[in-house]
This record gives sequence, structure tokens and C-alpha cells, in this order.
Amino acid sequence: MKIGLISDTHGNIDDKFLKYLKKCDEIWHAGDIGNLELVDELKKIAPVFAVYGNIDGHEIRTEFPEFQFFKRGNIKILMLHIGGYPGRYENAAKELILKEKPDIFISGHSHILKVIYDKKYNLLHLNPGAAGKNGFHKVRTILLFDLKDKIENLEIIELER
Repeated sequence: MKIGLISDTHGNIDDKFLKYLKKCDEIWHAGDIGNLELVDELKKIAPVFAVYGNIDGHEIRTEFPEFQFFKRGNIKILMLHIGGYPGRYENAAKELILKEKPDIFISGHSHILKVIYDKKYNLLHLNPGAAGKNGFHKVRTILLFDLKDKIENLEIIELER
């Protein structure tokens, strides 16, 4: 299964990224979506699994939850917009990690791409950075990977802002 992982689109995604996402079986969005029109565009490509972020209004919060816990095969995935990262998790994220014991923990919010293995909680932390044009980041990023018994063929796609 090919996964496209994005975050912090803030209502903006362009054909430069969409061409990569067209290869995907599922698109996961880690919050700060921006608007439902963007979600509709993504749904034309593949099923979308998302969480709302701090900039998302009522429409998006009605459509998507604050966090998602789901499985793909034997892999448990936890996704939350504001989560922090290994050694510096937000309290809500840490509580969910302790409760659900995910194999993969996904967060957004920082606009900084991170892929870090957390030995303490035995999980892989993924933050795809920011795909949108709003924010302080200089490079827009997304992650693509194959999900089998583990993540394989992880690709970082970078575009100038």
C-alpha cells in the first residue's frame, strides 16, 4: 500500500505535489487542512484519513476528529496534529501513546519534517513538515512510503515555497 503523508496545507496544494499523491492508495493528512475543497481534491485521488489542526474551523472539525487511531494490517497508527516529538511530546500525545501503544505516531504543526525512531516508546515518529505555502518554512515537504509489515521506500519530496 502506497501512502502519501501531508500536513499543514492551510488550504493550498498544487499540481506539483498532486502528481506525487496520484501514486498513492491512501492520503493521510496530519491537520491544518484549511478547507474542505482541498479535501475534495484529495478524495478524487485516494481515500483521505485526516485530523483537524489548530487553524481548522467548524466544517473541518465536523468532518475529521482531533486524533485518529487506526490499523493497516498489523501496524497501529496514531495521528494527532499537535503532538511534539520524541523526548518532547505534548501531554495529550503522550497520554494517547501510552494508551494505544502505536507502531507509528504522526503529527504535524511544526512545519518541520522529522522522521525519528523513539526507542523509549518503540515507535516511529513521522512529521511530514508543511505542504502548504503559509508559514515560516522555506521548503514545502511531503512523505511517501510503502506500508507493508513496516514502512519501506520512504521518500521525502521537497519543493520550494
